Amino acid sequence: MLVVTRRRNEAIIIGEGIEVRVLRVGRDGVRIGITAPVHVPVNRAEIYELIKAENYEAATSQVPAGLLTRRLRPPVPGAEA
Repeated sequence: MLVVTRRRNEAIIIGEGIEVRVLRVGRDGVRIGITAPVHVPVNRAEIYELIKAENYEAATSQVPAGLLTRRLRPPVPGAEA
């Protein structure tokens, strides 16, 4: 782990085009701003863990394909079921 000291309005650059900037330092924590290309997902750690768990659950699900199709495509009114 790289540990750096930054003051307000100072930044670090990660790779090509990812900037992490200290916006505010307070008693409760540090507010940071992150600038990244649109194809790079940026999530808080707890949100990332939720996404990872949901993806794992979806990938290991034993739900029949027909049921998934009905969930994704609601029945059209007036069409045969």
